[in-house]
Amino acid sequence: MNKTETKSEVYTWIKSVLLALLIVVLVRSFLLSSSVVMGESMSPTFEHNDRLVISKISDIERFDMVVFHAPDADDYYVKRVIGLPGDTIEIDEEVLYVNGEAIQEPYIAESEEEEDSPITRKTDFTLEEMTGQSSVPDQNLFVLGDNRMNSKDSRFFGFIHEDDVIGKVKFRYFPFTGIGIPR
Repeated sequence: MNKTETKSEVYTWIKSVLLALLIVVLVRSFLLSSSVVMGESMSPTFEHNDRLVISKISDIERFDMVVFHAPDADDYYVKRVIGLPGDTIEIDEEVLYVNGEAIQEPYIAESEEEEDSPITRKTDFTLEEMTGQSSVPDQNLFVLGDNRMNSKDSRFFGFIHEDDVIGKVKFRYFPFTGIGIPR
């Protein structure tokens, strides 16, 4: 290989690496990102230190899991969207009602209340009791953790604004035993 061929080969590699870096930056900025679950508030769906892929461009629907800027900390939370704008929410005798309709929740944790947990919230409530609003306001979401007895969620900090949502959970890639699309 002569000097010209070597320069050409190096130049080709540099272009390839720069293009790959540009693609990674664009994908992470506009399409996908990753997040780490901290804590047990989404148990049994997610456990502490689970690694997730989130989509920044997906439409959010009821019961989707989202990552958002925590309204009460410099952190991110992962929670399940229970209420969309205009929805009424109530939990009565541990049954969720959205717009007056009873909803089955196979994903919630079946755990005993921890007496010493600072985050524990009563499970029965109406939206108006918790937030002073009869329905979810425009451009806001009402979110709950799957581990209702130990979750810092909309019962604690109120609604989250749609602009605070980073993305919708699409895939768990770690731990390897839990790889897949979460439900």
